Amino acid sequence: MSRLFKLYKEKIVPQLKQELEIDNDLAVPRVEKVTINVGVGSIVKNKKNIDNAIDNVKRISGQAPVKTYSRQAISGFGVKENQLVGLKVTLRGTKMYDFLDRLISITLPRVRDFRGLSIKSFDGQGNYNIGFKEQIVFSEVRTDEVEEVHGLEICITTSAKDDQAARALLKLLGFPFKEK
Repeated sequence: MSRLFKLYKEKIVPQLKQELEIDNDLAVPRVEKVTINVGVGSIVKNKKNIDNAIDNVKRISGQAPVKTYSRQAISGFGVKENQLVGLKVTLRGTKMYDFLDRLISITLPRVRDFRGLSIKSFDGQGNYNIGFKEQIVFSEVRTDEVEEVHGLEICITTSAKDDQAARALLKLLGFPFKEK
């Protein structure tokens, strides 16, 4: 059992039940999945850079990413039909909690000039998005092998009905939010 999942079961669920005035344990908000997205538009011209991006995402997430392709051509962006445009990984269960634990305790403190996560990144339905400009903030990425720096987005999907319940859940999990 993951350290973060154990913390959730033993301490966070009773605290959220009291704070949100919920009677049933199953109605308490929980993290359902974590999705990691990488846009490879700028590095798509070199096959080696794409392989490096796939390897980086594999190291960060612990599982192989799925390649996403464009559905139609967009001449304004220089995108052709069925062109590789991104990589994505969906984490659930133990891998998800292990990733969140590493994100909170190792990765976020490594971000340069980090002052906390913005509370404006909630989408109105209880989901939270974090964007990174560089993949090298993750300790799993070997900086000496990185030839092309790319960003990535992490979407944390919760079962919360609104942003306040999701914010309470993520705060208790250890996410460092800015104080307005």
